[in-house]
Amino acid sequence: MARQPSGWWWAVLAMVMLSACASTRSPDKGHFVERTITLEGHTSRYQVFVPVNAAAQRGALPVVLFLHGSGERGSDGRRQTEAGLGPHLRRHARDFPALVVLPQVPEDQEWSGLNNRIALAALDAAMAEFGADPARQYLTGMSMGGYGSWNIALDHPTRFAAIVPVCGAVLAPRAVRASLLVESVADEADPYTAIAGRLKTTPIWMFHGALDDVVLPEDDRRLKAAFEAAGATDVRYTEYPQGNHNAWDATYADAAMWEWLFAQRR
Repeated sequence: MARQPSGWWWAVLAMVMLSACASTRSPDKGHFVERTITLEGHTSRYQVFVPVNAAAQRGALPVVLFLHGSGERGSDGRRQTEAGLGPHLRRHARDFPALVVLPQVPEDQEWSGLNNRIALAALDAAMAEFGADPARQYLTGMSMGGYGSWNIALDHPTRFAAIVPVCGAVLAPRAVRASLLVESVADEADPYTAIAGRLKTTPIWMFHGALDDVVLPEDDRRLKAAFEAAGATDVRYTEYPQGNHNAWDATYADAAMWEWLFAQRR
């Protein structure tokens, strides 16, 4: 009968395996790291994408805050990397030039209140740890995260150099999801004009699918008109004629969007 390895042997083996995994991280590719943040008694896990040569660019890195959609809610700290911007980062791990912070909302909650404060605390922590340019902070989100982008931008109108809301909206898309809305303008007679008035100097590029039957594109169309009426500095709207709710894959694959985004500074 074979002799079973002792407990210390398994511990050594585990350390060797962890070391081997760490050593296989490619030096010419960006990578994700997991972090935790505790705020107001709540602890949340989030991911940070660290680009190639981040240490050499310390202090000059652009940084993107990404807000996921409803399907990525949870507490695993990883699901938010599996749709939207996360897959794009994995495909472009060798050349994506920015730090990206990906927080996560718990099940059945929205990007509002404490969740938004946790997202910003995670952004602050990542900027401090990895080094980022305060003048090159960007905000993007998809679907539920598109709503969240408006919520955070309205609460912090001078923080972000540009925002990219994807297939988001202003009002709740249906009665069963009444909590999904842009909160700070919910009581305004004209919430579109209210948003445009507060953010007209912020560069914004909205994206939506014309055939979206989950979050209808009408709110983004009305926002674009409101920004134009307000004399906005640089607000763009792209509508994919054959696109449904998944506008994020096309948006995050758009090199022109990234070139425009990273050219913006506060």
